[in-house]
Amino acid sequence: MKSEREYIIPFIGLKLGFHEYQYDISDTFFEEREYSIIHKGNVNVTLVLEKKETMLIGEFVISGAVFTDCDRCNDPIEVPVKGSYRVVFKFGLEPSDDETLIVLHPDSYELDIRDNLYELITVSLPIRLVHAEGECNEEMMELLNKYTVQREESDDEDQDDWDDDDDWDDEEDDDDGEDDFDPKDPRWATLRNLN
Repeated sequence: MKSEREYIIPFIGLKLGFHEYQYDISDTFFEEREYSIIHKGNVNVTLVLEKKETMLIGEFVISGAVFTDCDRCNDPIEVPVKGSYRVVFKFGLEPSDDETLIVLHPDSYELDIRDNLYELITVSLPIRLVHAEGECNEEMMELLNKYTVQREESDDEDQDDWDDDDDWDDEEDDDDGEDDFDPKDPRWATLRNLN
């Protein structure tokens, strides 16, 4: 099946040096992924793969646009994606905590980059995904406004009254943050015995 095989690079037959690959990622790519936050899109990816004796170094350049959900109204939103990323594929047996270093089993002979492409496109998304002001779903915005707690002007007036209140009893406000020691309190005896 072409949609799966086109993302697999049989590196065992490649000569040492640089190799370039082009990928035009469309809706099908995202639809095949379970629980994808991206629903569809058109993204162009250029991969320059450098093969060395003990590793492969991939330089990914991503540009395009995808559709995901607006964080405010949950309607679809088109978001541009763009970025350059380096991923090192190294042979070994111990896993890596570094997100840019992927450990391949020494017996590996091909590279499936589908997961890498999806992750790189996903990290290219902005942190906050919202429509421009006034473009969100009006019905959802009415519900949000109805159930969002907002500070009213009367709160400011109450605050001013609080600041001007002359009824404070200064004698009650002498707490320096320490509890008063009471030798009869059994909790203090227990605490002393801890040392």
